[in-house]
Formats: sequence, structure tokens, C-alpha cells
Amino acid sequence: MLLYAWGHFRPSELELVGRDESPNLPTLLARVLDANVHRLLRRGLDRGYLSQVEEGRSVRGRIQVSDIAKRQTVRLRGTAIYEYDELSPDVLHNQIIYETLLRLARSEGVEQKTRHEVGLTARRFRDVSRVHLTQGIFRRVVLSRNTSQYALLMHICELLFHELMPDPEGSQTQFKGIQDDKTRMEALFEEFLRAFYRAHLAGREVVAKEYTWAAGPQDAPGLALLPKMRTDITVRSPQETLTIEAKFNRKVLVPSQHGGEKLRSGHLYQLHAYLSHAAHYQAAAAHRGLLLYAQREQPIDSQLTIFGRPVRVATIDLGQEWQVIHARLLKLAEI
Repeated sequence: MLLYAWGHFRPSELELVGRDESPNLPTLLARVLDANVHRLLRRGLDRGYLSQVEEGRSVRGRIQVSDIAKRQTVRLRGTAIYEYDELSPDVLHNQIIYETLLRLARSEGVEQKTRHEVGLTARRFRDVSRVHLTQGIFRRVVLSRNTSQYALLMHICELLFHELMPDPEGSQTQFKGIQDDKTRMEALFEEFLRAFYRAHLAGREVVAKEYTWAAGPQDAPGLALLPKMRTDITVRSPQETLTIEAKFNRKVLVPSQHGGEKLRSGHLYQLHAYLSHAAHYQAAAAHRGLLLYAQREQPIDSQLTIFGRPVRVATIDLGQEWQVIHARLLKLAEI
């Protein structure tokens, strides 16, 4: 799911590489990072020109006249101060990987054997310095076509940065667990579904579609107060439009004041609004709706007709084998 959401799934590049059983998500991410770093090390770490300032009798670069005058190096020691550029692996993206490996090697949430292997990999970054990781540091990484192999590694390191929390004593780190963060998991679920359908529904446009409210101009200031109307996933062809709302709630059904459990009304209202506006702007096409939940409890698969439009409410169990998930998602889109 992460590979799809990060844009690193390539159907044409899939190979049968066997299976690796991991006891938990932290260990899985540590192994994925370690394996990709090993491939990176075989190719060689990226290097960049870094400015160095030295003092010596033989000048290797640009003479720093002001520093020489301030420190009187020529008169006192017969030396000059000069600056030069040197190719070094001590660049930001390597520093982020190195620091993440060190954190994983101290993490209680990672299997001991994997911690040891990650620690050995970190030792190979001998010419890379440590860096203080912050949320903003990942935005400072600039990659080019020649360093595109770092993109996946940066995604993994950023995810681990958010999930690895210091323990109370400060000597190790603990894995917080992305599954417990509803906001981030819902965003990840949406990105995954959008990327999945974009990869597998040939000949169809797959986007997050933004509609303008079909509202009258009687009250212009009121129009400015309307929120954005943006679908999670819209799958379009000239003949048909499928609007998908993706939800990552712990409970799909909620108790009703009249007894029993019902679907969440807000989710149905939201999907109905999207379908109505889709039909307004693309009247010639047939319109369907899918309210798709990541399954946490009981499975649901119900088909309804609301205002003449087919609406399906279903769950997808992300804990199943990938082949089952793949087939289920295609079936829900009726491919």
C-alpha cells in the first residue's frame, strides 16, 4: 500500500523475489530500508561539492584575504587560509538515511536481529555526519534524475521519523504505530486507492476531482463561504463516472437512537452531493458511487439505488493476501 501511495509501484518492473515474514511493521520498514540502502551502497552513495576551509603553506583553492589579515597567519606562521570545494558523500539525503538507521538500531519495536543488521549498515556511512531530524528537513532534500533512487528511501525515512518516538529514558526509541493515526491512515488509504486504480484501469482517467458548487449568485458573499468540494477518487470514461469515497473509520456502523446499527449518515450525504454535482457537469455519462471502508470489523457489501443512481457500500480487508486485495479492488470497480 505504501509503494502505491508513494508512486513507486511499477507493474512492468515486478519480479518474483520471494516472501519475507516480519513480526511487525517497524521490523518490516527497517528491512525494506536496509535492503534498499544495500543496493544504494553497491552503486555508491551520491556525492556533492562541499566547501572546505583550511590553513596551510600550499594553497589549494581560493585565498581568504580577510581571514588571513584578521588572524595574521602569514606573519605568525607563514601560512595562508584558503577555501576549496571537495566531492563528499556528506550531503543531506545521506545524513537523513544515516540518522534513521541509527534510530532503528536503538528501537525497541524492531526485532533484535534486524536492529543488529541495520547497525552494521550504518557503520558503512563512515564519511557521513549525523543530523538532527525535524519535520522540515525532508522538505529541504532536492533530488534530480540522477538521484531518483533516493526518493523511496526519503519516503521511508520520513515515515519512520513520524513513528519512532523517544522512550522515557531517552536512550532508545519506540514505534508509535501509524495504524493508530486515523488522519494519516485515511490520507494514505486515499492515495493508495487513487494510485492503484490509475495503474490498473487502462483507458480511464483517475483523479481527485474538484467541483464548483452548483449554487446561485443571489448572495455573492455567501458563495465565498462554501467549502471546496473535492472527491477522494473519481474514475471517468466518456460513458461512465465512478465516484469513490474512501474512509478509514474504526467502526463502519454506528448505533442508532431507534436501535440497531446504521451507516454513518454524513458519509452517505457526502457521496450523494458528489454524485449530484458529477451528474450536473457530465450529464451524458452514467454515474455510480462507491463508499469504501478499510475493514476493521465485520465485512459489508451492500448495493443501493439513491435517486436513481447505483451506490455500493463495501469494505476491503487490508490484512488479506495481496492477490485477494488486488482482485477485490478490481471487482468493486466492476472491471
